[in-house]
Amino acid sequence: MKSLHHDEDGFTGLEAAIVLIAFVVVAAVFSYVVLGAGFFTTQKAQETVHTGVAQATSAVEPSGPVMIQAGANEDITNASFYLQLAAGGNSVDMTKVGYTVSTSKMVQTVQGTDSRVIIEFVKEVNTGNLLEPREMVLIDLDLEAMGFDETTMTINDKMLIEVKPPIGAALPISRTIPAALINNRWYEVY
Repeated sequence: MKSLHHDEDGFTGLEAAIVLIAFVVVAAVFSYVVLGAGFFTTQKAQETVHTGVAQATSAVEPSGPVMIQAGANEDITNASFYLQLAAGGNSVDMTKVGYTVSTSKMVQTVQGTDSRVIIEFVKEVNTGNLLEPREMVLIDLDLEAMGFDETTMTINDKMLIEVKPPIGAALPISRTIPAALINNRWYEVY
């Protein structure tokens, strides 16, 4: 009589195994999608961080002293300084760099192509207008031609020169003009 009785215990175990395998397959597909989305998000976040760092740091940095030339009326006729690429920076087209000179009485902005800006490559690896790694450039700003005179920039005044490369943050160079000036003499300012 026992052989006529149907025992369905085996079928219940088989059905449970099929359902379990289906759950494992669905979970594997879901985890693959989640991991793929996570990797994509991580990559985009990394690109955003690199772009942000490139925009927040200046592409150029000063290399050496800032020099000014005194005029006849205790004013400043020229300001000169050296620039080089910041560590890890990309090449910079010096004709596209802007320069803003400001005091408490006046603000003037010029571009690298302006005749009031003299760009002279001192240590040049490749020819052209690009400032590249291991190169140095001398920037000479003709402040007199920009309109600065004894009424707008004189002894003890604070002077701010902002170097604005096309990519990256502006580089501020703040200096104080000495308490005494002799005509046609160059001074290193701090």
